[in-house]
Amino acid sequence: MTVFTATPAERARKKRAFTVMGWMAALISIVFIMSMSTGTLRLSPSDIIHTLFGSGTANQELILYQFRLPRIVMSLLIGAGFAVSGCILQGVTRNALADPGILGINAGAGLIVILYISVKPINHDIFLLPLLAMIGAGATATLIYSLSYRRHHGISTIRLLLVGIAVAAGISAFMLVLTLKLNPDQFKFVQVWLAGSMLGMDWRFVLALLPWIVVLLPFVYYKARVLDVLNLGDQTASGLGTALNRERLYLYGAAVALAASCVAVGGGIAFVGLIGPHLARRLVGPQHTFLLPASAITGGLLLIISDTLARMYDVPTGIVVAIIGAPYFLYLLTRAK
Repeated sequence: MTVFTATPAERARKKRAFTVMGWMAALISIVFIMSMSTGTLRLSPSDIIHTLFGSGTANQELILYQFRLPRIVMSLLIGAGFAVSGCILQGVTRNALADPGILGINAGAGLIVILYISVKPINHDIFLLPLLAMIGAGATATLIYSLSYRRHHGISTIRLLLVGIAVAAGISAFMLVLTLKLNPDQFKFVQVWLAGSMLGMDWRFVLALLPWIVVLLPFVYYKARVLDVLNLGDQTASGLGTALNRERLYLYGAAVALAASCVAVGGGIAFVGLIGPHLARRLVGPQHTFLLPASAITGGLLLIISDTLARMYDVPTGIVVAIIGAPYFLYLLTRAK
C-alpha cells in the first residue's frame, strides 16, 4: 500500500492558509463587536456586554437583538454566499472577471423578485423569495450559457462574460421600466432593495437565507478538488476521468443558487463575488480546498465592514460595496490579457 505524505512546501502552504484564515476570522470578530455599537443610537462596549448577559435596558435589547444583530449576521451570510458563488464561477469558467453580478445572474434573480413585489403587498413572504429568485437566476444563467455555447468550440469564457454583461444590461433596463409602474410604497421599497440595503433586516431574513447557505457551502467544498481539476483544462480534466458537463452543471447550479438566495434577501449588492475570491486567492493561493473557505471569510468580512460604514453614513450597503468594488474591477480589466 502506497502512503502519500505532504511535501514541506505543501505543509507550508497549508499552515499559511490556516494562519491567514485565523487572522481574518479574528478581524471579523473585531468588526462584529464594533458593528454592534455603531448606529444612530450608539451602544458602548459595557452596554453591549450588559445586554448580552441579560442586564441591559429594554431599549438596548431592542436595538441589539432586533435591529443590529440580524443585520450583522445577514452581512456575514450574504457576503460569504456571494463570494463563494463568484469563486465557483471563476473556477468553472477559468475567467478572473467572472462574478454573479457581472454575468447577469443577480439581475435575473432581481427581475423575478420585482415582478413578485409588484403584485404582492410590501409585507411579502420572505421565505418564498429565494425560490422565486432561483427561478429567475436559473433562467438567466441558462440563457447566457446557451448564447455563449458554440457546437464545435464549446464555451468561450470571453464570450460568456460579454453575453452576461449584455443580458444583465437588458434585464436592468426592463426592471427600470417595471419600477416606474409601481405605486409609491412599492417604488420606495424596490429602490432601496435594488441599492442593496440591509435596512429593516430581522431574524426572518436570516432564517430564509440560512438553509441555503448551510446546504450549499458544504456541497461546494465537497467539490473543491473538482474545481482544481477543471482549472487544469478540459483535456487534462477529461483524461483524469472527470465528467466535465455534469460537474460543470452541478457547480454552475450551486453558484446560481447561492447568488439567487443572497439577492432575494439582500438586494442588488455587486462586486462581492468578484473581490472576495481575488483577495482570498492572493492570500491563500489557488487550491480550492483553502480558497473556498477563505473566499467565504473574505466576502463576509468585506460586507460586514461595508455595512458598518453604511450605517455610519446612512447610505445603502450596496453603494459602499460599489465604491470599493468598481475601482478594483477596473484594475482587473487593465491587467486582464
